[in-house]
Amino acid sequence: VARDMAEQAAAVGRWFVDAPVSGGQSGAEAGVLTAMLGGDEAAIERITPVISAYCRTVRRIGPSGAGQLAKMCNQICIAGVVQGLAEAVHFAEQADLDAQAVFEAISMGAAGSWQMQNRWSTMVEGKFDFGFAVDLMRKDLGLVLQAARGNGARLEVTALVDQFYAEVQSMGGRRWDTSSLVARLSEPSSN
Repeated sequence: VARDMAEQAAAVGRWFVDAPVSGGQSGAEAGVLTAMLGGDEAAIERITPVISAYCRTVRRIGPSGAGQLAKMCNQICIAGVVQGLAEAVHFAEQADLDAQAVFEAISMGAAGSWQMQNRWSTMVEGKFDFGFAVDLMRKDLGLVLQAARGNGARLEVTALVDQFYAEVQSMGGRRWDTSSLVARLSEPSSN
């Protein structure tokens, strides 16, 4: 879509930049989003001061369309990380471990991540009203998987996590945040 838009803009003497962001609502409120830009270098130079007002990181990835593809990479990473985090929380609970003690032990090591810092405790508490909704993640993963079919990328884990999000939707979690993957692990059919 971005490449088509860029061609249409160029045909009438305009430029087009695709500029998806990552960082969620909290990042937007704090002005610390990350923008992944695709487009002409001169155009990006002109808009960077505006985007920098709400983004901590502004990075040109390549020509038009590259920003969207980089955002897809972001969503692939998030899907895998959140599923791993959900399984760790679930495992800790099933093993009767102190979830807070586990968090304190592993969050500062190689397993640590933004998702762990910001979602571990809410996952343990079963609270899923923070951040990016499952419906939006399914939309994004659908675009990712479609692009992967087109470019030959093998995304087995992403496809599996997309199916898990479909289960969360069927549980009534369409508007829950992406960390709600942990909820499906407590369902009898998931064990």
